[in-house]
Amino acid sequence: MNPRHLLFLFLGALTVFRLIYCTQLELSPDETYYFQWSQHLDISYYSKGPGIALAMWFGTLVGGDNVFGIRFLSPLLSLGTSLLMFGFARRLYGEAAAIWTVFAIQFVPIFQVGGLVLTIDPISIFFWTAALYTFWLALEKSPGFNLWWPATGALIGCGFLAKYTNAMQLLSILLVLLLTPRYRRELWHASFLSLLGVFALFTIPVLVWNSQHAWITFIHLRDRGGLNSGPQFNPGEFFTYLGLHLGVYSPLIFLGLFACLGWAWKKAGAHFKPRFLLIFTLPLFVLYFALALKQTGEPNWTAPAAISLVVLAVPFWMELAREKQWARGYVAAALALGGLMSVVTIDMDVVRRLGFPLSYEADPSARLRGWKTTAEQVQKVREQYEAKHGQPVFLIADKYATAASIGYYLPDPRREGPGHPPVYVPESAWPGNQFYFWPRYDGMVDFADVAREKLRPGSNLSPELRTELAASLQALPTEASLEKMRHADDFQNTQEYEVYLRQEAEAEAAKVAAKQRFLNALKAAAPELGIDDYYTETMGYNPFLGRTALYITDREESKPASVINRTFAKRELIACFDVVRRGQRLRQIRVFACSDYKMQEL
Repeated sequence: MNPRHLLFLFLGALTVFRLIYCTQLELSPDETYYFQWSQHLDISYYSKGPGIALAMWFGTLVGGDNVFGIRFLSPLLSLGTSLLMFGFARRLYGEAAAIWTVFAIQFVPIFQVGGLVLTIDPISIFFWTAALYTFWLALEKSPGFNLWWPATGALIGCGFLAKYTNAMQLLSILLVLLLTPRYRRELWHASFLSLLGVFALFTIPVLVWNSQHAWITFIHLRDRGGLNSGPQFNPGEFFTYLGLHLGVYSPLIFLGLFACLGWAWKKAGAHFKPRFLLIFTLPLFVLYFALALKQTGEPNWTAPAAISLVVLAVPFWMELAREKQWARGYVAAALALGGLMSVVTIDMDVVRRLGFPLSYEADPSARLRGWKTTAEQVQKVREQYEAKHGQPVFLIADKYATAASIGYYLPDPRREGPGHPPVYVPESAWPGNQFYFWPRYDGMVDFADVAREKLRPGSNLSPELRTELAASLQALPTEASLEKMRHADDFQNTQEYEVYLRQEAEAEAAKVAAKQRFLNALKAAAPELGIDDYYTETMGYNPFLGRTALYITDREESKPASVINRTFAKRELIACFDVVRRGQRLRQIRVFACSDYKMQEL
């Protein structure tokens, strides 16, 4: 059989396996967090664009609100990336190199995980690869405009909506055009400008959302990259980052990839192909390893740049393997180790089955284990507490990852209201994650909204009460009716000023009377609220005041987080249990009963 057909058969079988096997792994905290995003569709989010939320929304639309639906697109995106790499590498170096390129990438652990778990990375890498390919096609047809230019801008834009790193391709494109004389003219023609213009359209949702939310994403990215403090030099952080790369790429594969850089650098001056691939490889690696001199980042941040690096490394090792026996041995050993590490990374229980007592603290896949059991135990604690005290409680977790995972796997994911998450995170005056922008337990409910809900058809209000509530709601003063206070200097004489003050006092008394009339009507229509007073500015109430919450943490804490201590009158540890798997502790969960909630004073 033709090697190309064998490769496609292998990719098809691998994709089917991934579609089946992905349902055997519990969702990671990131996936459950992004799944909640997909249930609150928006034009952008706290730390990312809307790409991952839209992907999960579509996946669950096709496959249902389950693990298969949430991860449905990940194996397909991985397949698409492999096919794009095949087409791109074949165009540059021929079919043999293309086959080895696609084959080699399947042995890289980080890309294997991306074929099963749906986070922002499979989406980002797919669109990065697609844009890399279409930009090459655009250059093939230059000089002059062709549709591959705006197509490249659209693909970079789609990737940007999943991961902002994809915008770095614009820098690589600029460098390619600047450093290659025959393409330099494209910088001022419709070609490059159309690419930038189309890409700019995809930034609009992110910019609009951030303009409405204090530019919080930019602040988050600044802090995430360690740019919120002065220069530092921490070699240990750099070597930690290097070690992470050796782990997620497999040591021999990672070293083999970087071994080709010297060869490519020598050729780049005279040959366009290695120059092109280097320009799409080096900026990301240089940027993130430079930042790692100050603070260790995440190894997946450089993953898009590894696409061009693999395409670059394959012809180098093919050429070397034809001449050197040791090179053939190195390639075989690298692929074998990479394949083994890929299997182990996906299922670390392989190591345990071989008799090695690997702790879950050293197991990166532990984040995908035990959340269903954790949520079931939390549910039992909740039910026992409610049965004993005769009152419903709400749930708060110490961080967004715990809140999202427990919230997804709760047997009874009870929600306190429309749009509320099943599990909250501690209240905060400043956004720290997307939970801040959803309904919160420290938020106020507008009395006017309660009244409108009561006035909907089907409510059991008497005609008289319905009429009074509607009339009093209509008579409430609006912001437009609140005129700015005038001063004595604005009047011709004292008498005019005294008349104005008297009119203002009468108007203010009318406003107070209108509010009081409304509150009296609302008290009668909604006695369950227990309205005794109102906040003059907000005319609202907090339905969680005085209630009890269960605070859940996987940290070894003797008491809850400080904000919980400040806002609940009493805190008591009521449960502490280990989540055990294969005889080892996966995590320890502590549950505190926190009673009599009061809003935090800012």
